[in-house]
Amino acid sequence: MKEKKIPQAAIIRLPIYLRYLNELAQEGINVISSNELAELAGSNGPQLRKDLSYLGEFGTRGVGYDVERLAHYISSFMGLNKEQSVAIIGAGKLGTALCRYKGFAEKGFKICVIFDDDPNKIGKNIDDLLIEDIKNLEKELKEKNVEICIMAVPASQAQNIADKLVLYGINAILNFAPISLKVPENVVTRQIDLSVELQILSFFKVLAQ
Repeated sequence: MKEKKIPQAAIIRLPIYLRYLNELAQEGINVISSNELAELAGSNGPQLRKDLSYLGEFGTRGVGYDVERLAHYISSFMGLNKEQSVAIIGAGKLGTALCRYKGFAEKGFKICVIFDDDPNKIGKNIDDLLIEDIKNLEKELKEKNVEICIMAVPASQAQNIADKLVLYGINAILNFAPISLKVPENVVTRQIDLSVELQILSFFKVLAQ
């Protein structure tokens, strides 16, 4: 099924559907219509049905979707049906905040190690997690079976660190540095630039006036 080409926009919406499906399951709701789920997720019925069609056949006309079954399938499709080990590069304010964010563990992402190059930080703890020396990057990544890395470093360091991550076998990187990383085609990156997001918000705010 994963060989089927899925638009990036649809992939971005899947976790949103999953979030509401999980909330519905916790509330004891067993079935929901496409229009109801779409409204919760800020989409529309036809769009939701098209997004889910890339995954397979779901729902019964006139009845709706089995909430737990659909949530389980989306989780499996996105590789969320198992715990994944995550490393954070950079123990500054952002890296520390990310390290302490409980939402990652709730979704199956275990922050297992955090790195920095500052001698004043190395060897100290963020809660129960030891800050490791970036010089031990390769060893720690392999020992802890890290699958995903979050980069919370300055732009000037980002590409060099990304190159090392790729060299050490990491193929999934979440990048908070304001720079577009150059990586091989088999490496997936997602960039989060908060200043860009604010600029986009500013545009739509002006547009709405």
